[in-house]
Amino acid sequence: MAKACILSVSGAVLTPGETDLFRTQNPWGVILMGRSCVSRDQVRRLVADIWDATGRETLIFIDQEGGRVARLKAPEWPLFPRGADYAALYERDPELGREACWLGHRLIASELASLSIHADCAPVVDLPVPGAHDVIGDRAFGTEPVQVADLANSALAGLQAGGVAGVIKHIPGHGRSMADSHMELPRVTAGDNELSTDFDAFARVADAPMAMTAHIAFEAYDPGKAATVSRYMIQEIIRGRIGFDGLLMTDDLGMRALGGSLADRAHASIEAGCDMLLHCSGFLKDPGEILAEMTEVAEAAPVLAGRAGERAAAADAIASQAEPIELARAWQRFHELFPSVGAAA
Repeated sequence: MAKACILSVSGAVLTPGETDLFRTQNPWGVILMGRSCVSRDQVRRLVADIWDATGRETLIFIDQEGGRVARLKAPEWPLFPRGADYAALYERDPELGREACWLGHRLIASELASLSIHADCAPVVDLPVPGAHDVIGDRAFGTEPVQVADLANSALAGLQAGGVAGVIKHIPGHGRSMADSHMELPRVTAGDNELSTDFDAFARVADAPMAMTAHIAFEAYDPGKAATVSRYMIQEIIRGRIGFDGLLMTDDLGMRALGGSLADRAHASIEAGCDMLLHCSGFLKDPGEILAEMTEVAEAAPVLAGRAGERAAAADAIASQAEPIELARAWQRFHELFPSVGAAA
């Protein structure tokens, strides 16, 4: 049985320790960071080795939003626009904005699927506010919930048409944080009336297959406790008020916004209502240290079962639903919409 966790890889190839960990712990998913993406052939070999270790076609994740958050980088892979670029086009012509966002993410899906990567931690649904930390910034599709949701739904549809399941983030909203949750716990002091705008954007994409939590404390609801480990935020806000019923994964458990040991963070996240634990080891470079952290998370993860298992199966199913596309024509149209962004490989 798979464990309810998504683990990473320390480099471009599996180490013997990672192979053993994947074989014994059987994580439901594996996420590839930039350190694991050097060339197309190398990524394909790495995925094949992961599948061999787990004994199944484990769902492979990546962060490929476009703009500054892209693990697959030029010149080996095409460049794609930022959320802000789609937003600017949408503000001039909503129909063209939706078309471009669908097409851009359909082309991303084509790139990912060719590598047997069938889950993308995108799109961003956060609404940045003036003065907030730029950790979201130009990754956002705008600052107004209808526009952001419109583009996010287009992105999700484009990914799914290419057999890639999207992960909306960072639910219930990271746009008001005045700090980077990679480094510390942001505390949002906005009241319910202000936050209702943020929640509205996510409510409009609540049928997404997966969502990633925000390591943000919302002082109006559960002071001092990150949403990832807050039962109130998950049950009352994310599941209840927003209405999201897909697979809910944590943001990276290694981020410094969360206190305590990794095992403590894992147990608190599951108890609060998260379905899946995500660990990326983004701060570490030593393979041995990365393996030790991944092992701690994997051992703390429960077996994937019940409603969480059903949600995971629904996300897995998207990987087999790709629709055909004429890539040359699609790239031609994409370059018409964004002449200076993106380049066919």
